[in-house]
Amino acid sequence: MRSARVRYGVRAFVAAVGCAGIAAFTAGQAYADEGSDVGGNYVALGDSYTAGPLIPMQNGQPAACLRSDHNYPSLVNAALHSSSFKDVSCSGSTTKDMFSSQTATGNPPELNAVTEHTDLVSLGIGGNDIGFSDIILTCAVQSPTKPLGAGCRDYYNRTGKDEIAQRIDATKAKVVAVLEAIDKRAPDAKKLVVGYPTILPDSGPGCFPVIPFSPGDVAYLRQTTKRLNSMLADAADEGGAEFVDTYHSSIGHDVCKLPGTKWVE
Repeated sequence: MRSARVRYGVRAFVAAVGCAGIAAFTAGQAYADEGSDVGGNYVALGDSYTAGPLIPMQNGQPAACLRSDHNYPSLVNAALHSSSFKDVSCSGSTTKDMFSSQTATGNPPELNAVTEHTDLVSLGIGGNDIGFSDIILTCAVQSPTKPLGAGCRDYYNRTGKDEIAQRIDATKAKVVAVLEAIDKRAPDAKKLVVGYPTILPDSGPGCFPVIPFSPGDVAYLRQTTKRLNSMLADAADEGGAEFVDTYHSSIGHDVCKLPGTKWVE
């Protein structure tokens, strides 16, 4: 164990990025708490909401991870003046890819970057475990079939139970397992679980047909995002991490806003 610890406090750790597998635009801010020591070793783990696909400039290997040098880990690193920074986030990552190489990109297990010398770890994961991209694409097909109803909600509840809610509930243990693995590799590190931002408007009917979700499905998907974030907050608590809420700080920057205002594409 090191004789001196670097203590991290993060007042705001804000990110807004596009859906997994879809071209994205991001805006982020990161601030260290007043009086916090900075300059330690920071490792960023996560999926495309962390990596920032197609945000200039794309950098790092493998290139298929679509990782940006202006994603929120990069901004946090710049604010904290970290002595060492490893961003191993990768588009399409699931909790499984924390432990093993990602088949689609060849990205090594993300947890390989975490060592006993790591002081801060941020983790943004879970969306792909529930099938975020497939959900968006499926809803884009199902929702227009019931513009006055909720075709997407009906599709995922066709068995009498909410399939997406079940996926979310099942993902909690997987996120906790990742946090426990971080503890084994870096027992002294501060752990941050970064939630997902506002995607659809936080209130109102949405913007059908520009975004092809009926008002009923906008409400359903809005609650689904909130349920996902709630699960992540619970997982963070159980895994001894701090949950970072990016949902509320990104309200008003959803996909229905004009370019320059929206943070999600």
